[in-house]
Amino acid sequence: MTEAKNDKKSLVWIAVLHAAFIIYSLSTVLSKYASGEDFLSIKFCGVYGGMILLLGVYAVIWQQVLKHLPLVFAYANKAVTVIWGLIWGYILFSEEVTPNKVLGAVIVIAGIVLFSLGEKETDE
Repeated sequence: MTEAKNDKKSLVWIAVLHAAFIIYSLSTVLSKYASGEDFLSIKFCGVYGGMILLLGVYAVIWQQVLKHLPLVFAYANKAVTVIWGLIWGYILFSEEVTPNKVLGAVIVIAGIVLFSLGEKETDE
């Protein structure tokens, strides 16, 4: 029963980890928006401040996640931000999603899955 509880708790922290990665990826979106504004204009400062706020929220969540998940596992999953970058680029900036970009994202996902499965086997 305790093992099932630990698995459920780990799944919750993995979900929190990936929510943190979404927040992190959104900070890069704000960074791109800020780059289109005049340096130190009100709009630039507002968008840039929002980016810093998101990075602060991400940092706090990241530290909490590391209390519950191994650093190696958490850091390996950070590669998923590449996929979020593709998604945000397509949705928000009308960037083209090419077959090479999709292939790269698939390779990233495959790497995360392989790493996760490999770590689970070594724990057992």
